[in-house]
Amino acid sequence: MACGPSIPFSMTPTDQSPAKPVSDVIVIGAGIMSATLAVLLKSLDPNLTIAGYERLDAVAAESSDAWNNAGTGHSAFCELNYTPERPDGSIDISKADKIAEQFELSKQFWASLVQEGVLPDPASFIQSIPHMSFVWGAANVEYLRKRHAALLHSPLFQGMEFSDDPAQIAAWVPLIMNGRDPAVPVAATRMAIGTDVNFGALTRTMSNYVKGLPGVDFNLGHEVEDFRRKDDGIWRLKVRNVATDESRIVRSRFVFIGAGGGTLPLLEKTGIPEANGFGGFPVSGQWLKCQNPAVIAQHEAKVYGKPAVGSPPMSMPHLDTRQINGRKELLFGPYAGFSTKFLKKGSYTDLFRSIELGNIRPLLYAGARNLGLTRYLIGQVLQSPEDRTAALREYYPNANPADWQLEVAGQRVQVIKKDKKAGGVLEFGTEMVTAADGSIAALLGASPGASTAVAIMLDLVQKCFPDRAATPAWQARFRSLVPSFGQPLADDPALTAAVRERSRHLLQLDA
Repeated sequence: MACGPSIPFSMTPTDQSPAKPVSDVIVIGAGIMSATLAVLLKSLDPNLTIAGYERLDAVAAESSDAWNNAGTGHSAFCELNYTPERPDGSIDISKADKIAEQFELSKQFWASLVQEGVLPDPASFIQSIPHMSFVWGAANVEYLRKRHAALLHSPLFQGMEFSDDPAQIAAWVPLIMNGRDPAVPVAATRMAIGTDVNFGALTRTMSNYVKGLPGVDFNLGHEVEDFRRKDDGIWRLKVRNVATDESRIVRSRFVFIGAGGGTLPLLEKTGIPEANGFGGFPVSGQWLKCQNPAVIAQHEAKVYGKPAVGSPPMSMPHLDTRQINGRKELLFGPYAGFSTKFLKKGSYTDLFRSIELGNIRPLLYAGARNLGLTRYLIGQVLQSPEDRTAALREYYPNANPADWQLEVAGQRVQVIKKDKKAGGVLEFGTEMVTAADGSIAALLGASPGASTAVAIMLDLVQKCFPDRAATPAWQARFRSLVPSFGQPLADDPALTAAVRERSRHLLQLDA
């Protein structure tokens, strides 16, 4: 299948030369997704040639950076939006099971890389930290009680504790309970095996490793500007050196676009029909960062609550213990906002330049169906410091605003896609867009994102390299890197326990 770009570019005479090198793989973007794919592919076949291009002059400088994401190893232990209540009052745990299993795949892969010496210091990127959900009010307490009972049916959630005893909750998280109205009922769940992940540190370590392998050429400060594919099946990419403003053509048999918020504009330029109808809705974020070491020392958990009625899933408030660059931190948020940028270091014209004839209708329909989100974002933008402190005090009643500093977090682009019935829908997950022949793939969307990078890349490799992925050699290597590969953990308590113990041991996590 030959695909032309949305905007033609001139090909240099040397591009026609048979001597022009052709990479097996090109990855665009220097975040967790591209790093995971590169390490996975070189682990499957060390002879593959890989080229990488990143617009910025640093690895993991956007959404993968520790300050630009929550750092939660998303296992659905604490995130209440993954366990919705059905109309009949029962709890749907299907999404929670899926996300918990995906994170187990990530841990298995990282554990294998530790075992093989690729990630020599697991403490530099992953730490044990309890994951908790906390609610107040009779209706929310009853919901959490039902959620806990439902999750215990899955082997992925064995060991989850529930308590509606204020004294027990205070023993777990004193900051949450001190100063709280004793007349208001409260409840919490706790999973001791939760984790905090520094995805920036993880990405940089994997990138440094893969860059040192034969056949890998990674280029910072290089922006991919356009795409063309000819009848020979080879993709031509126009790449500009940001420092010199010089452009060149590079070629590859397969391309992965993992540029975070910058993926959508690049996907549109590929010209593949599968890209038609996708749009993006950018959402910015902010944190309150604690500056008082005495307060930071009193909290040892990631505590997630329920968003306010009518708020989107992205607004789930949480009070988080973090380990960033060897230092314990305490953050509260997120406070959402709106910006027309698709990247934190992007352009205010990003949103407008992403609008095309093929996605106008989905954008308009999705906008009309999500007026509540628009109102929510406007309210967040207009928040005063007093408003932010009031939100913090719902989780930390005795909070002193002088102890907290506002920090800008990462930029997320939520996926908008066409829908036959609704015209256009706004998605809050991730979406892999792949050409029919598997020659190019792009990852759109945000949460749970980084935590599920390994599961996403395993799926991508099997879809885009189907013949090689089916060979005994690649199948054996999949199972070597991810021992539960191809086996659903939610149906197998013994396997779940075994792979968790292996990951815990190799990643040096608490028992």
